Amino acid sequence: MILRTAGFAEISNTILYSLLQLRAEVFVVEQNCVYPDLDGRDSEPGTLHVWLAEGERVTAYLRVLTEPDGAARIGRVVVAPAWRGTGLADRLVAAALTAIGDRPARLESQSAVTALYARHGFTVCGPDYVEDGIPHTPMSRPAPSSTGPATA
Repeated sequence: MILRTAGFAEISNTILYSLLQLRAEVFVVEQNCVYPDLDGRDSEPGTLHVWLAEGERVTAYLRVLTEPDGAARIGRVVVAPAWRGTGLADRLVAAALTAIGDRPARLESQSAVTALYARHGFTVCGPDYVEDGIPHTPMSRPAPSSTGPATA
C-alpha cells in the first residue's frame, strides 16, 4: 500500500478517476447522499490530496483545504469498504497532519468515527448536527506549538 500526497495538478488522470470513484461509491451510493461532491475545491491552490493505493486503485483518501484564516480543513475522508478497520484512516490523518505542520486544523467528523480524530489530538469544538441524514461532530486541533484551543 503506497501513501501519496499531491496537489491537484500533480494527480494523474487514472488516480483522479479512482479517487473520485471511491468518493462517489461511499458518499453518494453507500451513504445515500445526493450532494455536490465536486464542489470546486479539489483544484484550489493549496489543496492537498492524500491517498493510499494498491497500484492505481485508491483504497483510502482525504483532502486538506486551506481556510481563509490559514487553518487547515481536513475533509472527504474515505476508506473503501474492504479496507475499513485496517488502520488506513489513521495513516491518512497522520500524513495529513505532518503536511499541515504547525497550522491549526479543523474537520467535520461523522459522529460515529470521532475516536479516530481524537487519537490525533482533535477535540469536539461545537454541537453535533445532522447533514444529509448523518450525524456530524465539529472537531479542531490547535497548532502543535499553541497552548490554547483552536477556534472553530
